[in-house]
Amino acid sequence: MERSIRLIVAKPGLDGHDRGAKVISRGLRDAGFEVIYTGLHQTAEDIVESVVQEDPDCLLMSILSGAHPVLFPQVMQKLKAEGIEDVLVLGGGIIPEEDIPALKEVGISECFGPGTKIQEIADYIRANLKR
Repeated sequence: MERSIRLIVAKPGLDGHDRGAKVISRGLRDAGFEVIYTGLHQTAEDIVESVVQEDPDCLLMSILSGAHPVLFPQVMQKLKAEGIEDVLVLGGGIIPEEDIPALKEVGISECFGPGTKIQEIADYIRANLKR
C-alpha cells in the first residue's frame, strides 16, 4: 500500500483569517493527501517545529496580512538551519505578483492566490515533490 503524501498547512503571523487555509486543507484531504493544519498565529519557530515533528512532504503557508516578505523568508531560514531541504514549500493567499520572484529566491517553490483550483495545487504538489 502506497503512503499518502503528507502536508502541513500553516498560518504564519498575526493573520486571523483562516477560511481559505481550511478550504485548502479539506480540499487536499479530499484529493487523497494527509493534511495537518496547524491553526492560526504560528511563529516561524512553531511552523518549523511542526515540520520537524510531523515530517511532511510539503509545507503550505497561507497569509493574507501582507507580511509574507518577512515571514516566509524567516520560515525558510529556520528550515535551512535545521537542515530541512527536502520539503516542498508553497505559499498562498494575497501575494502580489511582484513579490513572488523574491519569495522563490528564498526557496518558496510556488505561490497560489485566491481562486486557484484545489486540483491545480494537488497536481503541482504531486509533480514537484522533492522526496
